[in-house]
Amino acid sequence: QVQLVESGGGLVQVGGSLRLSCAASGSTFSINAFGWYRQTPRKQRELVAIIRSVGRIYLSDSVKGRFTISRDNAKNTVHLQMNSLKPEDTAVYYCYAEAPSVYWGHGTQVTVSS
Repeated sequence: QVQLVESGGGLVQVGGSLRLSCAASGSTFSINAFGWYRQTPRKQRELVAIIRSVGRIYLSDSVKGRFTISRDNAKNTVHLQMNSLKPEDTAVYYCYAEAPSVYWGHGTQVTVSS
């Protein structure tokens, strides 16, 4: 079992930055992928960024050049640095881990105001 706890969401103006963090506990040694999804009421949950144990990183086209994902293995934490935020980035952001079962955090709200 893996437990995920997100932090760092909030309200920010267009062009601003936020840093999301997700701390994992439990069977963290088995995590082979760590990342972030987001969801709005009108859309399905979509993959934003993921980092795999082998170091491969995937970023959605909609966030490339603005978001970066990083992992701190010593602290079992994954971070999502979000810069140049746009109103369309407004969503609930969910931390995600494959260990190898899929685990989800409870989500953190990000609101970008124009």
